[in-house]
Amino acid sequence: MPIAVLIIVVVAWTGPWSKLPGVVLLHMQVAAASSIAPGATIAAAFNWTPFVGGSAILASWIIVALLLRVNGQQLSEIWRKTWSQMWGACLVGVFIFGLAYVYNYSGMAASLAKAFSALGTGFIIVAPILGFIGVALSGSNTSTNAMFGKFQALVGQLLGFPPLLLPTVNSVGAEIGKPVAPQTASVGVSTTRFVRNEGEVIRHNFFWCLVVLVYLIIISVGFYVLAPGTMTI
Repeated sequence: MPIAVLIIVVVAWTGPWSKLPGVVLLHMQVAAASSIAPGATIAAAFNWTPFVGGSAILASWIIVALLLRVNGQQLSEIWRKTWSQMWGACLVGVFIFGLAYVYNYSGMAASLAKAFSALGTGFIIVAPILGFIGVALSGSNTSTNAMFGKFQALVGQLLGFPPLLLPTVNSVGAEIGKPVAPQTASVGVSTTRFVRNEGEVIRHNFFWCLVVLVYLIIISVGFYVLAPGTMTI
């Protein structure tokens, strides 16, 4: 029943017919000035969209709790345990996105892109690895894309790669790193006997993650060599 409720609510909430994920309750924007090109600016914007997919999952949880008639004492215990396990992961998301804004708008991403472009076409092998490392450290594909997405795109521009190739393999490589991310493992084992033994789960997953990562590198090289036209806008 909980799985059925989750699927129904998330599909109804986030489907193409729903406007909820696009609702913006707070918009903040500043002009980031270039130190290289005098007078050049770019908008650094932040939109607070509280009704995205995560809110749909919270709504699913509330519905399930009502259907299962969870009482106040049980709710208190659930929230206490959840907070104990998740407070660190919540902070990681906040700090990663703050760092991503500084990293991208201060010129660090462009400087790093210039340095990595020295690898030449060999960077196609490194790109998915960077995504993998990013999620292994942050636990979030979204955070990794915020950190390295622009960087990957800049390297692609400098090397003349198809525009979508490097950001794509960065995102897919990030997803491959999910099973070895401490935050992800903590959430995944929260209802199992492996609570506080996340290291055992990560060790079990690590080899297979590397196997899939190598497979992704082969696919990346294949797209670059054989089908670069499919990675254009």
